[in-house]
Amino acid sequence: MARIDTLLIANRGEIARRIIRTGRELGLTTVAVYSDIDADAPHVREADRAVRLGPASARDSYLNIEAVLAAARDSGADAIHPGYGFLSENAGFAEACAEAGLIFVGPSPDSIRLMGDKAAARQRMAENGVPVLPGFDQEGADDATLVAEADRVGFPLLIKAVAGGGGKGMRAVQGPGDFQEALAAARREARNAFSDDRVLLERYLPTARHVEVQVFADAHGNAVHLFERDCSVQRRHQKIIEEAPAPGLTEQQRQDLGQAAVRAARAIDYRGAGTVEFLFSPEGEFFFMEMNTRLQVEHPVTELITGEDLVAWQLTVAEGRALPKAQEALRLNGAAMEVRLYAENPYQQFLPSSGRIDQLRWPDGARVDAGVEEGDIVSDYYDPMIAKLITHGDDRDQARRRLARALDHLALTGVHHNAAFLRRVLLDDAFAAGDLDTRLLEHRPHLLEPAGADPAALAVAAAALVAGHAEAGGDPWRDLPAWRPLGRRRTLVPLRVDEHDFTVVLDNEQATVSDRRAPYRLRRHGDLFELDWGEDGLSGQALFFDFDGRRLTLFVHGQDYRIETHPARESEHAGGADDFRAPMSGTIVACHAAPDTPVAAGDAVITLEAMKMEHTLRASAPGTVRAFLVQAGDSVSEGTLLVDFETEEE
Repeated sequence: MARIDTLLIANRGEIARRIIRTGRELGLTTVAVYSDIDADAPHVREADRAVRLGPASARDSYLNIEAVLAAARDSGADAIHPGYGFLSENAGFAEACAEAGLIFVGPSPDSIRLMGDKAAARQRMAENGVPVLPGFDQEGADDATLVAEADRVGFPLLIKAVAGGGGKGMRAVQGPGDFQEALAAARREARNAFSDDRVLLERYLPTARHVEVQVFADAHGNAVHLFERDCSVQRRHQKIIEEAPAPGLTEQQRQDLGQAAVRAARAIDYRGAGTVEFLFSPEGEFFFMEMNTRLQVEHPVTELITGEDLVAWQLTVAEGRALPKAQEALRLNGAAMEVRLYAENPYQQFLPSSGRIDQLRWPDGARVDAGVEEGDIVSDYYDPMIAKLITHGDDRDQARRRLARALDHLALTGVHHNAAFLRRVLLDDAFAAGDLDTRLLEHRPHLLEPAGADPAALAVAAAALVAGHAEAGGDPWRDLPAWRPLGRRRTLVPLRVDEHDFTVVLDNEQATVSDRRAPYRLRRHGDLFELDWGEDGLSGQALFFDFDGRRLTLFVHGQDYRIETHPARESEHAGGADDFRAPMSGTIVACHAAPDTPVAAGDAVITLEAMKMEHTLRASAPGTVRAFLVQAGDSVSEGTLLVDFETEEE
């Protein structure tokens, strides 16, 4: 029986930190690996040791098998945990670990290879009594054969890359007239993503749910399931919200799913953690979709409903020991739900966002598996997931409400992110009712439309905070008694909210903005507040994060709003530091002036590259560069202040 003393984590971000946490609890020495851009990342700081792999590109670092093995050898590691993504489902890597005398914390290379071939996986499942969709999975079929077989399978159907995953090389086809174009696109995408353009055909279920089962098996003939998860809420076949258990299943359906998943694991002599994914039809039938031969991103929801540490289970099996528990000892407790917080813009086709995390405050009352901390860079080299927020409750509705509240309490600036979008989905009537399928966002298109807070209401809230701060001369949380308007004095506060200028008049417990006048009240809830102002106000709760005398930030339902006070003063100093805010997310390529050196109007000061084009920011008035706040190579987000610049007038 093998023993693990030193564990190398061949990954980065939140999953690396997650594995390090369990490794330390088990008394293991943990080793992180990193690329140049991750040299000061949280997972590097938290591990006992850290080894550089190479440049920022994943191909030259986290996907470089020789570099990872060298890091294991140099650090004295006994075992390698691949996490998920990168090399986690690379059979060649698992073989290389074995050849190097290292324990691979995962299944055998044969299991990885078999389940990575979607056609072979379908065939093995069908042979072992695991339901599969009607389809065609003959190896090496040419286009003419596929066209003929498509009519037999029937429409709508799904074209799937044999070597695929993550939605790549996948096309839904509604009728024969669309088939050949979709086939060409699927082959092309599969070839680019996997260097393998083989595809298979499956009947398409347009209203199916995505339900998956967590399985574990050891080398002693034991195999169990740890119940199921529902991952139906997706965009472009990428999961957004995951929960356990799946809502609406009968106990018999739950048992049938679990037993089918265990049969699937036994059919391939599986070892370790795996997830068997099924399509679940409205009629209650389920069909094998694929098996992921690794730990899943959404494993925390299973941990919360079972009370088990799945990483600890993986390490137990990797050492050759038996599973910690038998099937009858596993219990399902309550419900759990997880959202994936991404640096992306949901209202621009989920375009990824990169840059520095300027402000970050995690909510209480939720498990947060995060890959970044305040001041860290979200790089465009890797997947833009910032964190996972997970909550547990006695039932689904309690877990859902707790998760929505956690997003209310999130404070995050510096990059675009999807927190407000996630909250809207959680509170949507269809989602709340458990009316789920993989096309939920298509059925509910309003969820993809921006729904920001009322600028006038934000202005009233900000004005009350600013007035309280100015009169008390301190922290408004301490100094604004009972969160009611201050005295009976008339106070005028000029503000700019989302490029809208307002002058808010606070007078006799009334707030006036433009031609709207109504009583107002600002009520405190811990470090949050709620504004009552006529019929508008800020429904729910808002978090006041920061006020520096000129600007404050309000967070409402996970969205940040920057508000300028006394905006007229901005025009008095044209050509100041605000000339040097990044016009878009990009990478700094050059700093042209030396600090404390005068520059003339029109001189180049700093250049960034975005969308493969360079953008040079120039001084609009003569002045002096006091300091550069970034350096060449840094990734910055839109609006980031790049230069401390002082005009001659200033």
